[in-house]
Amino acid sequence: MEKIIAGVTVDVNAEGYLTQISQWNENIASAIAVEEEVGPLGPKHWEVLKYLRDQQSRGTALSIRGIGKSGVVDIKTFYELFPNGPLKKASKIAGIPKPASCI
Repeated sequence: MEKIIAGVTVDVNAEGYLTQISQWNENIASAIAVEEEVGPLGPKHWEVLKYLRDQQSRGTALSIRGIGKSGVVDIKTFYELFPNGPLKKASKIAGIPKPASCI
């Protein structure tokens, strides 16, 4: 299905995750962050989002534990940056599919 985010029509699934990773950009990420009550995005948010996109492109399975061990951010800070379901929210903002480890 289609949705307009940041003035751009993008393809999303029923949960609102982008289905075409190539449609993502920083404006879309910022708009999704506001929708998810995470924004505005600061430098640490962007660092996490770039890490997630990089891991996704490598085919790495994402998990909160893995992010905590990444050296990018510790688990406590990850929860502070993306409250109420950090991996789900961060993945949605990063424009990548919801990780299999998320319910």
